[in-house]
Amino acid sequence: MLRIRCTFILSILCLTASTNIIKAKDKKNAPCPIVDTGQDRCYNNTRQIKYPKRSKAFFGQDAEYASNPMAYKDNKNGTITDLNTGLMWSKSVDKNKVSLTEAKKTAKRMTLGGHSDWRVPNIKELYSLIDFRGYTGFSRRAATGAIPANAIPFINTDYFDFEYGDTNCGERYIDAQWLTNTKYASTTMNGDETLFGVNFADGRIKGYGYKRRGSHRDRKKFFARYVRGKPYGFNQFIDNGNGTITDKATGLMWTQKDSGKPMNWEAALKFAENLKYAGHSDWRLPNAKELQYLVDYSRSPDTTKSPAIAPVFQTTRIKNEADIKDFPYFWTSTTHLDGPSPGKSATYVAFGRALGQMRGRIMDVHGAGAQRSDPKTGKPEMGHGPQGDARRVYNYVRCVRGGTAKLRLKQPAIDKSKYPYNISRISSRSSDFRQKRNDSLNRHFQRLDRNGDGKVSKSEFDGPSHHFDKLDRNRDGYLSQDEAPQGPPLRR
Repeated sequence: MLRIRCTFILSILCLTASTNIIKAKDKKNAPCPIVDTGQDRCYNNTRQIKYPKRSKAFFGQDAEYASNPMAYKDNKNGTITDLNTGLMWSKSVDKNKVSLTEAKKTAKRMTLGGHSDWRVPNIKELYSLIDFRGYTGFSRRAATGAIPANAIPFINTDYFDFEYGDTNCGERYIDAQWLTNTKYASTTMNGDETLFGVNFADGRIKGYGYKRRGSHRDRKKFFARYVRGKPYGFNQFIDNGNGTITDKATGLMWTQKDSGKPMNWEAALKFAENLKYAGHSDWRLPNAKELQYLVDYSRSPDTTKSPAIAPVFQTTRIKNEADIKDFPYFWTSTTHLDGPSPGKSATYVAFGRALGQMRGRIMDVHGAGAQRSDPKTGKPEMGHGPQGDARRVYNYVRCVRGGTAKLRLKQPAIDKSKYPYNISRISSRSSDFRQKRNDSLNRHFQRLDRNGDGKVSKSEFDGPSHHFDKLDRNRDGYLSQDEAPQGPPLRR
C-alpha cells in the first residue's frame, strides 16, 4: 500500500514539474536529457563575434558549450517525436486560440496518430522545444503591427507549424503565446490567477493572467500544442555535502550557493569560468534551458516565502524595486536576439518576482519562474515595455558543471536548407503568414535575393564588397531586409 502511495505521489510531482529532493538510492527514474538551446553564434555586448578563446572576454557563452542537439522525427501522421526527451508532439497549430479549459477538453478527445493519451504540456516540456536561433525581428520601415521580414520563430519550423499573432485582428505579431498546464503558485497583475506559457515569437516564458482570482471562467486564450509520453521536467537533487548539489535527473552539478552579488553579463561569464570550487575547475554559466530546469514552479515569494527553487539551494535575499524582500534574477549564457540590436541582451530566469510597473504601481507582472532578458551592460531601469519591466542589468549567478556539454571551438557549418536559414520558404506556415512576409520585402531586396532564402549573401550582392561589409551590421555574413539597401545606388 505504501509503495502504491509513493508511486502515485511521484507521478503527480512529475506532472507538475515540481522539484524535490530524492534520496540517492532511488534509481527508478532514468536521466532526463536537457535539450540544447540551438544557439551556435557568439556575441559580445552588442553584436555577433568570432568564438572567443579561453581566458578572453566573453568566453564561456552558450554557443561554446554544445550538449544534446535538438533532434526530431516527423512521423508523417500529424505528430513529431523529440528524439531526446521521447515526447511526442502535435505538429499543427490551430489559428483559433483556446483557453486552458478548452485545451484540456480537446486533449481528452484527441486521437491524433492513433493515440488517445494526449495532454496539455507542463512548462518544462514546452520550453524544451524553444530554439534560441530565433529572432524577434526588426524593421524601422515596417507598418505598425506588421511582421518584420527578418523575424524568425523560436521553434524549428521545419517540423512544427507556427503562427504569429493576427495583426488583422488588432493583435501584435508577437502575441504568439502557447499555454501550459503549469499554474503560478501566486498571482500576477495584483490578483490574476496565472499560468506559465512560452512565447515562440519573442523567445520568453512569462506568467499570463488567465482569470481573476476566485473566478471560474477563463478569459485569456492561447495557441495550443499537445504532448504525450512520459512526463518530463522533474528533478532528483542530492546534497553532496560539499557545497554542491547534483541533479540525478539531468546529470548536472550546481553550486549550492549563488554568487552573493550581482554583476553584468560579461562579468558573469568570467566569474563562472574562473570558479574553482569543491575540487572542480570546469564550472560554467548555465544556458537558458539548464537554468530553467532548476525552477520549482510550486514555490514563490508570496506563497512559500522562498525563491522558486528547491530549499536545498541557498539563494541571496534582496530588496527589490518596490523595497520589499525578494530574490534575484539569474543570468544565463544564452544571448537573446531581440529588436534593432540583436546580441545586446542575454536571457535570465527570475527566481523571485518578475517585476514591472503598471498603472503607477510596481508589481509582479510575469511571475517567479519567468524567463526574460536584460541588456548585457548599461544602467538599470524600471518601466520598459508594455508591462513596465524592471531591467536590472546586474544579475546573480549560479554555476553549473557536468552533463553532456562539450566545448566547441568554432561556429558549426551553416546548412541553408534547414531552419533557420530557410525561414522564408517554410511550407508549413499559413498562406496568410507567407503573404505578410512577402509583402514586406521590397522589390530591390527580392532582386538581390536570387536564391529566395530571405537574405542576401555576399555572392548575391551586386555592389562593392566594402559596401556589403558596412551594411552587414550584425556581422553574420548576410544582409537582412532591415540591413539591405532600399534600391540601387544613384547615378552620379
